Amino acid sequence: MKTDDIALFHEAVKGAKPLTQDTHAPEPTSGLQKKTLQAKRQTVRDVRETEDALFFFSDEYEPLLDESAVDGKVRYLRAGEDSHLLKRLRRGDYEPELFLDLHGLTRKMAKLEIASLLLAAEREHIRCISIMTGYGTFTLKRQIPRWLVQHPRVRALHQAPREWGGNAAILVLLDT
Repeated sequence: MKTDDIALFHEAVKGAKPLTQDTHAPEPTSGLQKKTLQAKRQTVRDVRETEDALFFFSDEYEPLLDESAVDGKVRYLRAGEDSHLLKRLRRGDYEPELFLDLHGLTRKMAKLEIASLLLAAEREHIRCISIMTGYGTFTLKRQIPRWLVQHPRVRALHQAPREWGGNAAILVLLDT
């Protein structure tokens, strides 16, 4: 800069008071710090969303599920839905877009995974999901439908047809 420009600048700012910054913490400047802060914020959002989704899953709730004595298959249809939905689920007319395998998980871990699956399905506008319960002690196979019927997005559920897991899986139809 020219000395005349510098002198002109000093004359223009003569008498100005410096500002003190006491109300806003500066954002991290390095790229690594910014990424770490963004990752922490995303983790907090994910935890909140999962906790919100778990709000719907009570272990004490006992719904009236249609478990036919003839075939022993679990099924559920939300009130006000077309009964034809169950038939279409049973036949495999709906192809699951997301799959969740719960083999080897505890009840607590399974509940978290189901909550995360429902959140992912909502974000991606997915209509049909499949949850593999396995056989084992039948603990999860009995409990999962009880959790699912409490969620407001679940329209219907039915034991999966053979091509989508058979007796070891449940197909779930969701609101889009």
